[in-house]
Amino acid sequence: MPDREERFRVMLDLVEATVGPEPRVLDLACGTGSITDRLLRRFPKAVSTGVDLDPALLTIARGTFADDDRVTFVTADLKDPDWTARLPYDRYDAVLTATALHWLCAGPLATLYGQLAGLVRDGGVLMNADHMIDRTTPRINAAERAHRHAVMDRAKEGGAVDWAEWWALAAKDPALAEPTARRFEIYGEHADGETPPLQWHVQTLLTAGFAESRAVWSSPSDALVLALK
Repeated sequence: MPDREERFRVMLDLVEATVGPEPRVLDLACGTGSITDRLLRRFPKAVSTGVDLDPALLTIARGTFADDDRVTFVTADLKDPDWTARLPYDRYDAVLTATALHWLCAGPLATLYGQLAGLVRDGGVLMNADHMIDRTTPRINAAERAHRHAVMDRAKEGGAVDWAEWWALAAKDPALAEPTARRFEIYGEHADGETPPLQWHVQTLLTAGFAESRAVWSSPSDALVLALK
């Protein structure tokens, strides 16, 4: 993902612009804590709650931030109606997530947006950077996808590890083998999900109770949508 750092930079720029440099953040579907890592390096007085269900990725995240009292991790299924009860706070300044919620189908994602509207304080924000595919432009999409995969193939030829290889390595790691096995029991090879277009996200967030919503960054395949409470 050659534009990965750019989307994180824009995300954190807008955290600072909307809620300031000392935010209480919910790192949603946090994985290994990529957002939390960048958040704390930029805003040392921030606090973060990371939420995920993946036991392998949470093992890495908890190891990374083991000695940092600014960070809390919660194991929760975002499709569980009561998942928010596990959180240490009732309200957050910002909810941030990246390349994760496309694992959910549109119905559960709309429900999740409604739950998140209840967690974000007035004046706070939700930002989701993810695959948001415009299906009205199939030829553009096909050309972009072919080019992106060619770049990925060249990276792999240069030694980069792809999705399947990364998980194969994790399964052999002494600290990750057991949680990786549990991870595949939960998800299988890959969870089913959808990639609704940008406008679906914008409208669904407004319906969920946010006051304003629009894209604040985009690449040929992804977008970062911001919703303001």
